[in-house]
Amino acid sequence: MTGAHTIPEVATLQNTLRKVIAPGWLLIAPFLLLLVVLYLGPILNILWLSLTDPTPGLGNYHKLVTSDSLMRIIWTTMRICLVTTVFSVLIGYCIAYAMVHTHEQRRSLMLSLLLISFWISVLVRTFSWLMLLGNNGLVNNSLEAMNVISEPIAFVRNELGVLIGMVHYMVPYAVLPLLANMQGLDPRLVQASRNLGASGAQTFFRVYLPLTRPGLVAASLLVFILSLGFYVTPAILGGGKVLMVAEYISVQLLVTLQWGTAAMLAALMLFGVMALLYIMSRFMKLSTAFGGASS
Repeated sequence: MTGAHTIPEVATLQNTLRKVIAPGWLLIAPFLLLLVVLYLGPILNILWLSLTDPTPGLGNYHKLVTSDSLMRIIWTTMRICLVTTVFSVLIGYCIAYAMVHTHEQRRSLMLSLLLISFWISVLVRTFSWLMLLGNNGLVNNSLEAMNVISEPIAFVRNELGVLIGMVHYMVPYAVLPLLANMQGLDPRLVQASRNLGASGAQTFFRVYLPLTRPGLVAASLLVFILSLGFYVTPAILGGGKVLMVAEYISVQLLVTLQWGTAAMLAALMLFGVMALLYIMSRFMKLSTAFGGASS
């Protein structure tokens, strides 16, 4: 009798385990464990270094308040990233809008050119801009040949050169989410607006632009987060005069050997990105709720 009762209990336990632990999870469990070890391990190590090196405590984070140079670097990074995001999204919006409203053959060609740009190394792009914008570069030489300027314009070794290089690199990342969003819109909404007497500008600003808000938010978030970690472009086009957080972290690690300060800045960037993601997710939920209520 005991064995008779044991078999159904074992079967019930097995069914419960199958419901709780699906076979698919068992297949990917080793990879998830490897991801946790290789991803969370270094992050926890960075957080530990920021709190313990060179001395235990919040001394590294206290530098955010006491160090003027550190605050200047952070402010420079935020300013450049914001300007890069604004111009990249504006240019990307125009490109995506043109791609959606052109013929299929031209759209395929534009998309191919856009994807090819991802295959070009950031180092190659940066040195190309350095050759174009230098004092003896193609741009200055052409302007001098046309008697537009009498002496070379300082396009590089300043924030202008860094912004040009970063915007050029970030535009394709802004186009893709905007293009995906615009292709999913119902064209009948725009046609209905025009049929009801709205002008082209009214249709764009009151109908089309609000519908592309999710794409704008996604593109802005993607460009801003990627811009925070830029290293090569500011280092080359900035010429050492435009110092951003990523380059400053490398200086702390390789030159001054202040690992605690570098870890603190890395942790600050990590928490900043996570906070930005949370704020944007809340914004999208609120905008969806208000949109549903208004409809």
